[in-house]
Amino acid sequence: MSAKDAQSLETICVHAGVVPDPQHGAIMTPIFQTSTYVQPAPGQPLTYDYSRGGNPTRAALETSLAALERAKHAISFASGLAAEQAIMQALEPGARIIVSEDVYGGSGRLFRKLFARYGFQFDFLDLRDLNAVAAAIDSKTKLIWVETPTNPLLRIVDIAGICALAKKAGAKVVVDNTFTSPIFQQPLTLGADIVVHSTTKYIGGHSDLIGGALMTNDDELAEKLRFVQFAGGAVNSPFECFMLLRSIKTLALRMERHNSNALAFARALEDSGDFASVIYPGLESHPQHALARQQMSGYAGVVSVYMRRDMEGVTRFFKNLRLLALAESLGGVESLVNHPEQMTHASVPPDLRQKLGINAQLVRFSIGIENVNDLIADVRQALQR
Repeated sequence: MSAKDAQSLETICVHAGVVPDPQHGAIMTPIFQTSTYVQPAPGQPLTYDYSRGGNPTRAALETSLAALERAKHAISFASGLAAEQAIMQALEPGARIIVSEDVYGGSGRLFRKLFARYGFQFDFLDLRDLNAVAAAIDSKTKLIWVETPTNPLLRIVDIAGICALAKKAGAKVVVDNTFTSPIFQQPLTLGADIVVHSTTKYIGGHSDLIGGALMTNDDELAEKLRFVQFAGGAVNSPFECFMLLRSIKTLALRMERHNSNALAFARALEDSGDFASVIYPGLESHPQHALARQQMSGYAGVVSVYMRRDMEGVTRFFKNLRLLALAESLGGVESLVNHPEQMTHASVPPDLRQKLGINAQLVRFSIGIENVNDLIADVRQALQR
């Protein structure tokens, strides 16, 4: 075990990838805002030749991201969907991919509307049912795409169980770990081959940047993914890399507060009786609470509810909120509320939305780091008004 592996995540957040500037001693990694690099001789760059291929600020970020997921490799991208696209571009055309049926709307759109046109076959399944997954795997299955907790229904998928099935079939497993961050769940330790993050969310944490990342311990996969990063060019700017490095320093602290706030918020809403149901993996009432406790060390900040109102009433509820802002995205320090049916998951086919229960009554909260009592009070006054 290396010194890095022996360190706690709190320490890794503060120190991994960050080395004081040797010229001036700056404690923070500088922003190397450059497109190109002077070479002492043709074809003999010092380290980098062009910032699409490599940049010192991005290299520091990737070192930090790898350490967070206990991975050998991290590859950073301009968005979470750019990272997901890189995974698909590393596959051979004609591959079959099994996907969580309630995968994030943007991921489903990427698969259905873009990559299905290039010979890829996508089978959307309820990955909670391991028997159904086992029955669906065949010789053409190259990838199983897991999201856990899922967005927005917060279903929990047995990562180790899926990985065991995939390994028997020679397939790879991707886990979207955005909803928990590396602080509360580390899929590579459970057998996953690739972890994907929208670093826009908890890792960025301040609703001020867009980014994505892939982490893996597989050298061959890392080489393929880095080639896509270089050839496709969907990389972060040096400034956004610097911003992410800044954000990572407080990630462990922020996640602790997101988690404690969301649990208190979910319990208060459940106890109120004002909602048809409250969904949060940290609640004992969640049907997969035991599995969540087994593979997660915390439950993060997303709480979903079904309201006892029609769409007109739900819209009035949103308008009455004073602290919780109606917006897409999640994971920022400020609390947000979202209507999946008409916002983040509007691209999901209507029949699938109906089957999953992504309807007018479903509301998703992203609980921030404010005083949780203020957030609970905001919901109460909005309901009363």
